[in-house]
Amino acid sequence: MTIGVLVGLPHLREGPILNKARAMQMPALISANALSRWSQRQGWPEWLGWKLDQLRNARGLASLALDSAGFVAMARYRGFPWRTDDYLALAASYPFRWFASMDYCVEPEIAADREEVLGRISRTIRANLDCRRGARDLGIEHRLMPVIQGRRPEDYERCLDALALDVSRTRFIGVGSMCRRQVRGPEGLIAVLDHLDRILPPGLMLHLFGVKGSALPELAGLDHRILSVDSQAYGIAARQDAFRRGVAKTDELVAEHMQAWTGRQLSRLANPSGTRQPEPACAVPDKPPTDPWEQAIVQARAEIRQCVEDGDIGHEDVTTLWIEQWAADIYRDALAG
Repeated sequence: MTIGVLVGLPHLREGPILNKARAMQMPALISANALSRWSQRQGWPEWLGWKLDQLRNARGLASLALDSAGFVAMARYRGFPWRTDDYLALAASYPFRWFASMDYCVEPEIAADREEVLGRISRTIRANLDCRRGARDLGIEHRLMPVIQGRRPEDYERCLDALALDVSRTRFIGVGSMCRRQVRGPEGLIAVLDHLDRILPPGLMLHLFGVKGSALPELAGLDHRILSVDSQAYGIAARQDAFRRGVAKTDELVAEHMQAWTGRQLSRLANPSGTRQPEPACAVPDKPPTDPWEQAIVQARAEIRQCVEDGDIGHEDVTTLWIEQWAADIYRDALAG
């Protein structure tokens, strides 16, 4: 089986980029953020809903999938500006090839420590369960792609176990936090994919979000497991090219880079670098804190994670202030006891 490439589109406005995507007849991916309406009237970005009219422009594309924009939401807005019901309304408004569950990425610039990684995995679990329930109510569950998150290989397994997927109905799942990941090492791309390949049932395929082009040749031997990859990295290349040449980064320039980038990715997948060596498993033990306040923080985070997964706290609602208040209660109880 050949690994597919989805071309990430920055928008669905009529023009050179969309025309080129139609001409290329490559499957495409659009981010929920690209379909968002915003206002600056209050002096800060205020989310107003979706630009549903742009979806009419998707005609002529080979296919279109929808991403929840997890990384952009965290990096730019420090959380999802929209609720689960809002996102599902967007997913139901167009016959997307698939739409990804909302998820909470764990790249180092988003999740700086181990506790934050664990918290975001719990929120990903709850977001998946909420999206599944809501999609079932809307009759679009068959197009929902679950998304798993993690930093270490075993994190992804933990996420999978908690989702309790019906493998007879789930054809593929998305694997998040791939775009800034090293290829090698105990938390590298190969270690994660080898681990998932060992534990997943035969026939359950993976979509890898944002795998960098230089890593694609390393996927040799995993085409039985990887359905597709996506990226919008050509936009960065277009910006660099425009800066170097001293010209504007027009949609015409971006469209040229999109076509060239797609050709390179397809070539990389067709010409792997050789036999891929599996990455040996190397678990990194966690050191528990000794300071009483830090112990209270760890316990508070663990209890909040469980509440999120159980649905007692919404995945969109956790804040640093909550954690500190929760920990303060634990800390006072420990002192009183």
